[in-house]
Amino acid sequence: MKTTLNVATIGCGRIAEKHLACYQSDEVPASLIAVCDLDPEKAREKGGKYQVPWFTDYHAMMAAHPEIDVLDIMTPSGMHVKHVLELAPYGKHILTEKPMALRTSDCDLMIEACRKHGGRLFVVKQNRFNRAVVAARKALDEGRFGRMVMGTIRVRWRRDQAYYNQADWRGTWEYDGGVMSQQATHHLDLLQWFMGPIETVQCQTATRLMDIEVEDTAVAILRFKSGALGAFEATVATRPDDLEGSMSLLGEKGSVIIGGPAVNKIECWKFVDPMPEDDEIIARFSQDVPNVYGHGHLPYLRQAMTSLLNNAPGPVEGGADGKTNINLLTALYESAARGGEPVTLDTIVERALIGTRRSG
Repeated sequence: MKTTLNVATIGCGRIAEKHLACYQSDEVPASLIAVCDLDPEKAREKGGKYQVPWFTDYHAMMAAHPEIDVLDIMTPSGMHVKHVLELAPYGKHILTEKPMALRTSDCDLMIEACRKHGGRLFVVKQNRFNRAVVAARKALDEGRFGRMVMGTIRVRWRRDQAYYNQADWRGTWEYDGGVMSQQATHHLDLLQWFMGPIETVQCQTATRLMDIEVEDTAVAILRFKSGALGAFEATVATRPDDLEGSMSLLGEKGSVIIGGPAVNKIECWKFVDPMPEDDEIIARFSQDVPNVYGHGHLPYLRQAMTSLLNNAPGPVEGGADGKTNINLLTALYESAARGGEPVTLDTIVERALIGTRRSG
């Protein structure tokens, strides 16, 4: 029986270092076999640092290394569908960074391709593995919140024009999207994960400080099928530094606020029916983080690899949750395009600009 999996990564950009460092850790049962990027300088740099072969063509990489078990895709968001569809026929397991795609129809194509060729599909949602989030989810599963009343997300981060100028795909409708699809997609995932299915959304967006096609600032109101309400705000126009990536959960029997720059610190933990361990929750489950990426990648990748080795269910697997997240993003963008009109998720039609080439 195998005790480790052979992993190759595709994409050597901004997020790659988080994944590559995890594959070097003894805590993740995986061995890095190769790296690939269209940019030879990026591929060469990562290959040299991690002492593995590097490639600029993933078909050449697959031919050279048939022993690969898992492909970890970290390319521009709008390219995920192309890369999954081209790589799925190799029959390998596939992880893809967030967002899974930019259109729900592309999610369906990715899910079907992996199913057809026998590989399992995972979508990276590392914030679900933050200690503070894990503690809150346990409380939810134990029924400690009772009926949910309201969920609130706040993403107040800083990105400057230099960030968007790093690559011509950044800040475009076709390959990237704005703050909602890139920086806040993890937080929207958490909101749905805790609050349940969404009925309608109303969204307004603006581009205040960045010279990009898409939004740098957004606000939205959400109504959940349970009757609970949600509030969402996100911006990369915070100056001069990142402020917070926060979530508030309010229920009939308790309230929890998780703050910090990366949903990493419990700021409020109060329940009508307290338990002895509540006094230690804040100290035990809050974490300091070096940046907005947090510490969730390692436990996520550890669980994903372990599930493959044990033929057990894995984290955020099969594409369903990834598709749900993209359906929400599409609804938010559609509402914004309609001037903030309510959009019902059950009857959504893909007419938003996200994932499309801007004409002219």
